[in-house]
Amino acid sequence: MTYSPSQFQRGLSFPKFLSQFGTEEQCIQEMFASRWPKGFVCPECGGQEHCRLPRRGLYQCNACHTQTSVTAGTIFHGTRLPLTSWFLAMHLLTCGKHSVSAMELKRQIGVTYETAWRMKQKLLHVMLERENGRVLSDRVEVDDAYMGGERHDGTTGRGTTGKTPFLAAVQTTPDGDPDGRKVLYVKLTRVRNFKGRTVKTWAKRSLAKASHVLTDGMTGFRGLGTVVKRHDRKVMPGGWRSSKHPAFAWVNTILGNLKGSLLGVCRWVSVKHLPRYLAEFQWRFNRRFDLSTILQRLLRAAVLTPPLPENLLVLAERSR
Repeated sequence: MTYSPSQFQRGLSFPKFLSQFGTEEQCIQEMFASRWPKGFVCPECGGQEHCRLPRRGLYQCNACHTQTSVTAGTIFHGTRLPLTSWFLAMHLLTCGKHSVSAMELKRQIGVTYETAWRMKQKLLHVMLERENGRVLSDRVEVDDAYMGGERHDGTTGRGTTGKTPFLAAVQTTPDGDPDGRKVLYVKLTRVRNFKGRTVKTWAKRSLAKASHVLTDGMTGFRGLGTVVKRHDRKVMPGGWRSSKHPAFAWVNTILGNLKGSLLGVCRWVSVKHLPRYLAEFQWRFNRRFDLSTILQRLLRAAVLTPPLPENLLVLAERSR
């Protein structure tokens, strides 16, 4: 069996998690350090001199007397849950190879299903915001894919209805021995369709100009040569033979892992929520090299993400 150092990392064990974040005060201190790594900064005037009001859990600026909490203005804004519940949710979403469902969060944290669903969606929104600006470079394998079940109306292939299209791009080590090539980063983006204009717009945001991009012969990929330095289109025979082509070994592997992970946990994901679930897989995969600090990295992203209005989550949930 091939040894992969990233797969045998120690990570953050549950006993260690409890020792570091088992109390509300520990969570407050960790969130304070993550939000203000160089010391308290007043959100109103920028002052640093402050005092703490322990009974109310607030920090008061000595200059303008503005009072704020560690959660104000972050993705946790207005939460009534203890921070220990949020930290446990972040740990469960980051410590494993696969995600956890809202139902499993409900059981593990001890909240209602609706609360667990909202917690997960907000944390996935943080991952989405963090990954939106990722740009891949060097050698990149790109493929079109669908998520969702087909409707039995007689259409097949790329014209199948009832499926959501998305683009999968995988950055690997440079050209060389295909067996020695390694995957570095991945980007997964839901798109409206695979038309040339849509693909070019995506490429301008997602691929560096100096990239070497490999795609199959789909018509929508033709224009990529005007966006990146080098574009190789390889016409595939279709079916299982296409998935075995060495030029697309990693992107096909990633797509298989994605669908197995996502459908194995959630079974079904609506079109509106799919970008968050794709971002969750992408965020966790791109940070797989250092599992010991992955929770702190999610926390840092969470305290830098503005509040997500609750009504947007509720409306999205009712429209599923």
